[in-house]
Amino acid sequence: MEELIKSLPKVLQAVGDSTELNEAAAIAAWKYTAGEGLRAHAVAMKLDSSTLVVAVRDAIWQKQLSLMKSQLLFRINSVLGQPLVSNIELRIDPESVPAAPNKTEAPTEIIDNEVPIDLWSAASSIADKQLRQKFLKAALGMLKRKEQDLQS
Repeated sequence: MEELIKSLPKVLQAVGDSTELNEAAAIAAWKYTAGEGLRAHAVAMKLDSSTLVVAVRDAIWQKQLSLMKSQLLFRINSVLGQPLVSNIELRIDPESVPAAPNKTEAPTEIIDNEVPIDLWSAASSIADKQLRQKFLKAALGMLKRKEQDLQS
């Protein structure tokens, strides 16, 4: 997939304005940008004009991602090599999102909505499930300590 992603800007530039290609490229850029962890909770459905429509599992993910819209837009457009996507519309549609990940994969202490998206993306690249859980626990603990230090 890495080679496809790297070639997207050149392909889009060479082809010109193609609605179908723009949509396919935007969806591929979303998948790449979202990473494995986020793809289990949010799926790009279509590109409507310059708005990427993304189905999310629930209101928690909708809120979490809405806070990250500008960062996600920047990353998607960076992958595309042009400002093809100007907005992300987050629609709650659990039927469009793949089945929830196996609950035994994630530690019971960690709740999806308390883990920042960047952290999920980083953790999704760790293949070993136990190591991924330990990484998430350690990172969350560090973030909480940092937050407490700022409040004191």
